Amino acid sequence: MKLKRKTTTTITQRVNFAVVGDSHVGYANSLNIFKGLLPKAVASGNKKFVIFGGDNKHGSKGTVAESDYRAFKDTVTRNLRPKKIPYKASIGNWEDNTRVLFTKYLGPVQGQMNFPGTKGKVKYVWLDNAPGKFSTASISLLKSLSPNYYYIIDFHWPLKVKGITVDPTHVLSSQETANFFKAIPANVRNNVVGIFTHHAHTFYENLNNIYPGFTKTKFYVCGCSGAYKCKCTSSGCGRGYYDATLTINNNQINLAVKTVKA
Repeated sequence: MKLKRKTTTTITQRVNFAVVGDSHVGYANSLNIFKGLLPKAVASGNKKFVIFGGDNKHGSKGTVAESDYRAFKDTVTRNLRPKKIPYKASIGNWEDNTRVLFTKYLGPVQGQMNFPGTKGKVKYVWLDNAPGKFSTASISLLKSLSPNYYYIIDFHWPLKVKGITVDPTHVLSSQETANFFKAIPANVRNNVVGIFTHHAHTFYENLNNIYPGFTKTKFYVCGCSGAYKCKCTSSGCGRGYYDATLTINNNQINLAVKTVKA
């Protein structure tokens, strides 16, 4: 009697999300730009999550700052709540002096959560480096990461990775970059799928060997989703966002990112 061989079915799962950086609500016509950009970012691909990468609102303090935070959050709520899309915002340098308001409207300045749609296989980590330096709590969080999960990490200031070409005044120091990478346990480094940063008013990616020991990590800058310091040419101002997809096939995780100009 022949025994039937068991067959295993491989289920491929795709999780789509958007990354928006440097909206600068409160500066010039940034609010109107944001109101036009965000609906486009969530209109396609059945988005499961949206990352806002800091400098969500522009400068100022007091009642003006609160008004800008409220305008940002109202726009987010109006576009994401009907689709039941969760989001998380990182803190940027223009928000560093209004931390109480940031926390009131946008939540904790660093933390970790399950990445929506991944059934707990992928964790989302957001960090605080708003003043150009990682907070002690952020470094401690990195040291606690477990090899049992994969990670997407977001924070505002870009790392000084191999070959980076963005404005050096908008990149972390070599020492601060080393502090970040060395805080991540050695047995977790191959599980860091992608790092999203912002602050530099441009788009940039580095997909290979961004730092010794991080051979599988992809690195991105997404910093032009508002009116502030986005370089304009005859062909447009280069504003936009990232459309991203996590593909999960058993224990294999892949990240694909596409720049969308808006």
